[in-house]
Amino acid sequence: MVICLVTDRRRLGAAIGAAPAGWLDALEAQVLGAAEAGIDHVQIREPDLETRQLTAFVRSLASRLRGHQTKILVNDRLDVALAAGAGGVHLKETSIAPELARHLTPPDFLVACAVHTPLTAAARHSADFLIAGTVLPTVSKSPADYLQWKGLEKVIGAAHGTPVLGIGGLDLASIPSLAAAGAAGLAAIGAFIPPAGHSDVSEFVKKRVIDMRFAFDSAQSDP
Repeated sequence: MVICLVTDRRRLGAAIGAAPAGWLDALEAQVLGAAEAGIDHVQIREPDLETRQLTAFVRSLASRLRGHQTKILVNDRLDVALAAGAGGVHLKETSIAPELARHLTPPDFLVACAVHTPLTAAARHSADFLIAGTVLPTVSKSPADYLQWKGLEKVIGAAHGTPVLGIGGLDLASIPSLAAAGAAGLAAIGAFIPPAGHSDVSEFVKKRVIDMRFAFDSAQSDP
C-alpha cells in the first residue's frame, strides 16, 4: 500500500487548538510523526504560504528526512520542489504534463499527477503515480465531483498500470473498498488530522499510518 499525507496547516491547527503562530510547528510534528511510522509520501499543500517561507519549510523537512523512505512532494510548485531539494512534485490536472516536468528534474525525482476522469488518467499515465478524486463526499467538493467506487475503478482501468491512489473522504473504514477497486493506496488530509482535543499530533499520525497499512494488507489477504 502507498500512503500519502496531504498537508493543511490551517485545518490541523484548528483541530488541535493551536494559534496561527504555531501552525507550522504542528505541521512539522505531523510530517515527522508520519515519516517515523514509515509513510511513503507527504505532499506539502500550503498554497497561501509565501514562496520564500514555503521553500524554507520544505528544505528543512527534506533535509531532516534525507535518506529516509518518506518522500516530500510539493503541490504544483516544481520550482519550489527543485530549489528546496524535495523528492518530487504533485502536479494539478491542469498543470504541465509529466513528460515536460521530467525534462527539468533529476532521474530519481518523483512526478505525481492529480486526475479526475479516465480521460485524464490515460493522458497522464506516464507519471510515477496518480492521485484520483474526489472519491467520496467531502466538505470541500460538490456531489457532481464525486467519483464513487465505480468511477475510481474506471480511472484505474484507464491508467495503463500506473499506480493510482484514491483521495477524498477516505479513512480507515474506506480501505477494504479501496483495495477492492484496485487502488494502490490512498492520499488524505482529514484522515491524518486528530480529533478535537487530541493534542499529540505526532502520536496520532503514527498510529493512523500503521493502522492504515494493516487494514490494507488485511483487505488484500481476505479471500
